Amino acid sequence: MTEKMLSQPELERYARHIILAEIGGPGQQKLKRARVLVIGAGGLGSPVLQYLAAAGVGTLGVVDDDIVSLSNLHRQLIHDTQSVGLPKTDSASVSLARINPHVNVVTHHHRLEADNAEALVAQYDMVVDGCDNISTRYLLADACSALKKPLVSAAVGRFDGSVTVLKPYENDSHGRPNPSYRNLFPAPPPDGLLPNCAEAGIVGALTGVIGTLQAMEAIKLIAGIGEPLIGRLLLYDALAARFETIKYGPSKSVG
Repeated sequence: MTEKMLSQPELERYARHIILAEIGGPGQQKLKRARVLVIGAGGLGSPVLQYLAAAGVGTLGVVDDDIVSLSNLHRQLIHDTQSVGLPKTDSASVSLARINPHVNVVTHHHRLEADNAEALVAQYDMVVDGCDNISTRYLLADACSALKKPLVSAAVGRFDGSVTVLKPYENDSHGRPNPSYRNLFPAPPPDGLLPNCAEAGIVGALTGVIGTLQAMEAIKLIAGIGEPLIGRLLLYDALAARFETIKYGPSKSVG
């Protein structure tokens, strides 16, 4: 593979990364080479895309078939008032170009569905799930597992959120298989059981907290640093200002 060298402006832009022993020049090169697919340019996708672009991830794919509406703007900060009525992929692309012109943004203005999921995922090194649709989460998790792509998965509702990292195609340090999404959530709930954001409401800043955590997990995976949330579900209760981490495994549910 041809090494993508950092230009002088990039060296200055990422100087605070490069002085970190855990990242340094080699880690920043990994970020520059990385191709990350982000599902959704909404509440979670906004901070994910913004922070990954700012961090210097070389190629960001954005999947979303929706347009920007006024009710999105209290939480989807990648869009602004002038973006209302535009496809979210187009609005996000413009914003990301302003944040970092060194990042290549690839827009996919359609839904992730059974007939295109694996073809989309195959084009990227890893996936960050910012969708708000339960069936899409299962479809995406299955596609990433089949193609051996890391998946950073999250969910939010009202004042609560969760984040985990999925690499079920690998073993842990003890030689045991890592858990899958279906180990964590064996089956989707019945239709209509869980209300969506339009029905239940959501505080805007919550998506910023959880989406930023997703971006941090993606950066750790790309740079090969730290301990990703594999086999661990990070829970956040915004009203109580409380984080909790729950372990889960391949042969049992959360506990």
